[in-house]
Amino acid sequence: MNAVAISPKFQVVIPKDVRNQLHLVPGQMVQVIPYEGRIEIIPERSITEMRGFLKGIDTTFEREGDRQ
Repeated sequence: MNAVAISPKFQVVIPKDVRNQLHLVPGQMVQVIPYEGRIEIIPERSITEMRGFLKGIDTTFEREGDRQ
């Protein structure tokens, strides 16, 4: 687990190993969301990066009777 400090300007530095794991680059946009008492930082990805991310997902499921 990485601990970071909040600067007087409320800035936080993302540790290098986390940046490398998530392939973050300078200037990349992230979503900052408060969630259940914590802060979630979610990298925005371009639509071309998202292409194929659902490949192989199981799309079979049982429909409700009124949803045929």
